[in-house]
Amino acid sequence: MRTLDLIIKKRSKERLSKEEIRFLVDGYTKGEVPDYQMSAFLMAVYFQGMDEQEASDLTEAMLYSGDVLDLSQIKGIKIDKHSTGGVGDKTSLVVGPLLASLGIKVAKMSGRGLGHTGGTLDKLESIPGYRIQLDETSFIRQVNEIGIALVGQTQELVPADKKLYALRDVTGTVESIPLIASSIMSKKLASGADVISLDVKVGSGAFMKNVESATKLAELMVQIGKRFGKKISAVLTNMDEPLGFAVGNSLEVIEAIQTLNGHGPKDFTELCLELAGHTLVDAQIAGNLEEAKKMLLAQIANKEGLYTLKKLVEAQGGDGDYILHPDRFTPAKYQKQILSGSTGYVHHIDALAIGNAAMLLGAGRAKMGDEIDHSVGIVLSCKVGDFVQKNDVIATIYSNREDVFAEEKMIAEAFCFQKDPTSSKLILKVVK
Repeated sequence: MRTLDLIIKKRSKERLSKEEIRFLVDGYTKGEVPDYQMSAFLMAVYFQGMDEQEASDLTEAMLYSGDVLDLSQIKGIKIDKHSTGGVGDKTSLVVGPLLASLGIKVAKMSGRGLGHTGGTLDKLESIPGYRIQLDETSFIRQVNEIGIALVGQTQELVPADKKLYALRDVTGTVESIPLIASSIMSKKLASGADVISLDVKVGSGAFMKNVESATKLAELMVQIGKRFGKKISAVLTNMDEPLGFAVGNSLEVIEAIQTLNGHGPKDFTELCLELAGHTLVDAQIAGNLEEAKKMLLAQIANKEGLYTLKKLVEAQGGDGDYILHPDRFTPAKYQKQILSGSTGYVHHIDALAIGNAAMLLGAGRAKMGDEIDHSVGIVLSCKVGDFVQKNDVIATIYSNREDVFAEEKMIAEAFCFQKDPTSSKLILKVVK
């Protein structure tokens, strides 16, 4: 078997066998297939695509390129959740504790943020003392004891994905549905959960810009999950405006705490209930979505979800008092209000522009290794459909430097107004 022959085969739109895909992935992971040949193969996939079987075989080859977590020692149903990334997306901080408070075991490995999308680990590290690394024994013990652990992915888990993603990033092949699906699903399957919940973002602030491509990605990931015997659902959600009001690490943690206290933004609360609700149905804890949402609202009302978040933070070395008293978070040094230049209804808020402005403030990374400033970010004062007067506050910048002229301009230009009211739909589609 020769790498060159497999490149030509895929370039000619022929189907690769399981053994051929394994040969390529194993060879590249071990350094036997050079970057220039794997780049050519990725480009062939980018243009010619893969069928469902090939994508599943690619996922399996990546999955077994390293360790696979054995969670059999964890009692009960194990769940994992994944979001394709968005602006203001802090759902894991609410969904995880709510599900754990209902007896489901949340064994989640999360990532750091890159670009305009914030990472769950970066948000959690805004809480003093929070440790993102646990060894496997401690990870399993913690999930058994308190029902939840949110940690960073180990280096031994899916090493093929790390190498392939880095290569895709520099060869213009990131935007390929089978490559995206296999990357996401190999990590989710390696984490050992029984039930997988996927939040596929769609819109200006998301990787998938339209419902058609997002549906193809969701359907492929769901089919891959089913091939591996997992209960899995994907919810397509609108990312044409930021989720909730807060964008930035500690600001988003505060908003998650507010949501677990029952005072969260309407759209963010709705999404958390939808994602967690489908998980409860898939885990056969609830008979239908309506029943599931009632159970979740009860856990918000009785504060069990909030107390579970506190337990999580304390179990991983963080100061749990921040969860009960979020005013303890150190605020950014400067606050700058952005005023509306128009009177009218908010028609659109460019999520990508808001996310990029937050990144420039220091809330995100332009490249891996950049330092994060946990206190900075943006808090919106209105959402799509709201009416504002000229000179009303539409957003507030939280910064540790006085000069925020560039960010101020970006945020102001992200808002679009019109005379008549408009509305946006948050939940676009559910794929099971």
